[in-house]
Amino acid sequence: MKLNCIIIEDEPPAYEKLKTFVSRVPYLVLDAIFENALDALNYIQENPPSIIFLDIQMEHLTGIQMLECMHSKPYIIITSAYPEYALKGYELHVFDYLLKPYSFERFLQAVNKVGDNAQNKKKSPEQKKQLFVKTDYRIENICVDDIIYIEGMQAYLRIVLPCRKIMIKSTFKALLAELPETKFVQVHKSWAINISRINSIERNRIKIGDHMIPIGETFREGFLRIINL
Repeated sequence: MKLNCIIIEDEPPAYEKLKTFVSRVPYLVLDAIFENALDALNYIQENPPSIIFLDIQMEHLTGIQMLECMHSKPYIIITSAYPEYALKGYELHVFDYLLKPYSFERFLQAVNKVGDNAQNKKKSPEQKKQLFVKTDYRIENICVDDIIYIEGMQAYLRIVLPCRKIMIKSTFKALLAELPETKFVQVHKSWAINISRINSIERNRIKIGDHMIPIGETFREGFLRIINL
């Protein structure tokens, strides 16, 4: 499977390095290089790539501002010397974040992850949209995307939705096996979250709406890996 890509980077040494790295990967095809995001946006509308390698700090329009302008996005791999933009990138559904100066091995790790994800999308059926769960009194049909977080309460789990809460007798292991693993992750022995609902991460806590959810030490590494930090 070939993956077409473009580079958006305003520093010649940086885009020449990327160009060299891309040339070493047989399934990557470099379509274009842009030194500003405005030209790239016009190109993408007519020629959508599979991957965009995107710098953050550029004149006229930053990489973050460009992402905010895009309605549909290919795989975005940010290449930046500024680690402080990682969380904002995650909120904008960036696939990976390469912190300059990065090695070819780290670059290859990122693009291989894109390749694996693209292959799995082709092979896998559409992810589950609805979930039937059994309470003490009835069977509830819930929309998976509506789940905000799940709280463990001894032998029960409380599933928190925008307008209601549902108590079921289950374990995190059993329930998470029924949910898309790219969307839901356990972050504490008593908490699992829908990562698309994250507002911010503050040290060892996750802010989702008005709720602050702790990150357990044994779950921290796995959680950060899933969100590419």
